[in-house]
Amino acid sequence: MNHMIHIAAVTQLRLDTDGRAYYRRKRAEGKKSLEAMRCLKRRISDVIYRQLIDDAERSARTDASASPGGHCGASQESSAVDLPPHIDTSDQPLPGPAEPTLQPAARRRKTPTENTLSAAS
Repeated sequence: MNHMIHIAAVTQLRLDTDGRAYYRRKRAEGKKSLEAMRCLKRRISDVIYRQLIDDAERSARTDASASPGGHCGASQESSAVDLPPHIDTSDQPLPGPAEPTLQPAARRRKTPTENTLSAAS
């Protein structure tokens, strides 16, 4: 999380954003560059924290009206068309072993003349 906040701060410094203006104000107040960067990171982390709190509160308000699936209208039943109702995938029979697709290569036996030629080499 800290690395993500650092990347956000560096990006804000590169672009013409409110974060860059905030950094420059801190530098004008006499803070060193690392101190100003720390202030900018703290400001970014505060914004992230506020957003997380707002999202949690919004989620808590909507959880009471949501169905068990978390969304309005969601159901617990599967919508897969090929499965019989109320049968889990682990209850279905498994297929047997697959047929081999590659046939073993036929071994060719050496003839007596080939044996004498390879021995002579």
